[in-house]
Amino acid sequence: MNQFRIKTYGKSELAMLYFPDSCSVHTATTHLMNWIKRNTKLVKALERRGYRPSAKVFTPSQVALIISHLGEP
Repeated sequence: MNQFRIKTYGKSELAMLYFPDSCSVHTATTHLMNWIKRNTKLVKALERRGYRPSAKVFTPSQVALIISHLGEP
């Protein structure tokens, strides 16, 4: 099994790591974003690191925050 790497991930790429059995990339991305939106502390921390909902990628710093709040995929 590969060890998870903190690096830049596209939203859909990271979502598929969290939801590998999803029927589509869109569904996986929707699930991940719903998890993030429900975690207000995570949302605020991401915004402090420059995250915007229209962003297509998560920076390594943002990925590290996501991992710290949601765990590794």
